[in-house]
Amino acid sequence: MKKFDKRRAGFSILELMVAMTIILIVLGLVMTLFGRALAARQRESSRTDALTAAQAALNVISREIANAGYGLKIATDGISDNGLVTADSTADKIHFRANITNNNIVLTDDGEDVTYYYEPGTQSILRYDRNGAGPGTPETSIVINRISSLSFSYFDYSGNNPVPTTGTVPTSRTGRVRVTVTVKLEKIAIGLGQAEPQDVTLVSDVTLRNAEYMLQQY
Repeated sequence: MKKFDKRRAGFSILELMVAMTIILIVLGLVMTLFGRALAARQRESSRTDALTAAQAALNVISREIANAGYGLKIATDGISDNGLVTADSTADKIHFRANITNNNIVLTDDGEDVTYYYEPGTQSILRYDRNGAGPGTPETSIVINRISSLSFSYFDYSGNNPVPTTGTVPTSRTGRVRVTVTVKLEKIAIGLGQAEPQDVTLVSDVTLRNAEYMLQQY
């Protein structure tokens, strides 16, 4: 009968349990770090997409506002010489008109009578076009969502004075409009090294090329 050799014995149950515990702890740490890295990448991708979409929307708004007053030679129906409807434009809404087809001030085409405003309920910027679905048929569309705020500032010029006065309501002397959009981004978890707030503000200064003061500069 052979004697049992302790030197050739395998691992004890206690040693196996300790080794498995260490392996599980290491795997848990690796998975946690991997999950955080993946979440951070997804958030950054979402941030980039949100900012890109907001910048594109801001460019569209700016381009339309810049054309306000085109083809309008006289002030009629509350329209100022720069195309802004002063009675319906405020710090959070802008209403402007342009005679794109230059058809004797008959504004019945798409894009000739437009209002941009912010809707808090859906956190969206909306575009209301009085003739968007056809002459006399209004159309409201969402320009972009996940927006925290939309605001407008109006810069009025008098005579040849290059220094404007700023207000929250436009006048017939308004020659420039500042559009400010605050983008609502996803919150980033504390512990990833990024602090709140997670909102980014985009600003566009729009020159009203058809305003009287601006026409004098050409």
